[in-house]
Amino acid sequence: MSGGNNKHYRDATRLVTGGRRPEWTQRIVNPPVWRASTILYDNVAQLRDSATRDTHHRLFYGRKGTPTQWALAEALTDLEPGAEATFLYPSGVAAISAALLAVLSPGDELLLPDSVYDPTRGFATGFLKRFGITTRFYDPTVGAGIADLISDTTRAIFMESPGSLTFEVQDIPAIVAVAKEHGLVTLLDNTWATPLLFPAIEKGIDLTILACTKYVVGHSDVMMGSVTATPELWQTLRSTSFALGQTVSPDDAWLGSRGLRTMGVRLAQHGKSALTIAQWLQSRPEVARVLHPALDTCPGSDIFHRDFKGASGLFGFVFNGGDEESRAAFIDALDLFGIGYSWGGFESLATPVDPQRIRTATRWEAEGPAVRLQIGLEDTDDLIADLEQALACIRTRP
Repeated sequence: MSGGNNKHYRDATRLVTGGRRPEWTQRIVNPPVWRASTILYDNVAQLRDSATRDTHHRLFYGRKGTPTQWALAEALTDLEPGAEATFLYPSGVAAISAALLAVLSPGDELLLPDSVYDPTRGFATGFLKRFGITTRFYDPTVGAGIADLISDTTRAIFMESPGSLTFEVQDIPAIVAVAKEHGLVTLLDNTWATPLLFPAIEKGIDLTILACTKYVVGHSDVMMGSVTATPELWQTLRSTSFALGQTVSPDDAWLGSRGLRTMGVRLAQHGKSALTIAQWLQSRPEVARVLHPALDTCPGSDIFHRDFKGASGLFGFVFNGGDEESRAAFIDALDLFGIGYSWGGFESLATPVDPQRIRTATRWEAEGPAVRLQIGLEDTDDLIADLEQALACIRTRP
């Protein structure tokens, strides 16, 4: 079995075979955990020669990686037809930050969707602003109309589809076409879909980002991010990331590789269960709207069905009236849904969300408070029964 030569296979096979080069696995099924800081050389001449050569997939110093990190990075690259390589990071936010810093310089402008993940917004309005990089937020449903927002200083367009918290689907092909016409870099936070449901590089994206903490790892026990790049931007991304000192521990990379092998079957189950529950919630009188991109009620659902291969397990809904107290009572009454940040693990989660607090370019108006659900791998009927009893609790509370 060898990785790095499996791009003609289908996704399910790539997930199993990716990154398993014989020289990295030593014929063991899983790439071993190669822990290293110092790499020893036979003599000074060898040490000096090594410093002048490319370190990609070559032992040099622990921060530049070992076969454990290379195996996961290569497996992720194999899932993105047309990609050159992938860099790993200690979190999804670290991946987003490094990708933006790789393509932006003082005086540049970044276009960012108003539905973006809040830490991405904070990085843009805080860190980037300090270094003379401006950010303009745009309506995530703008599509080709983004051409009207491009200025002489615009350098990059960032996308996140579906959008964080509110799940609007962006017309990525239309935005990419505009970006290419103006010579702009495109970046996508593709954590919700992963390359299994939306192959971003194939769709024209230059840098595609994953919070591997979610579906890649899949077990809520590792923080990790990745950026996969086109051939044109790989060296820029890599040199920027090394300059920032970014690295991932081999133990975490090993867990990421282990999770990746089952991501396909897990993601399929997450998606199937989530859609069933979303459709059930649509029928409930306590629910005004369900925010699931596969449903016709979600903005951009037509684009979703055109561009995506399926749905994952994260979506939201809006109560038909009510207040913060009733929303909290509902979440607190749930037994099978944990209350906590992140998603993509095997367990179901429920969290309150308040998009109106962070929007600046568009208004978020809703019939009541909103809840985000991560649907795990529990039995769907059990999850529905849990939601039903929690809804009953808020109906009967004094």
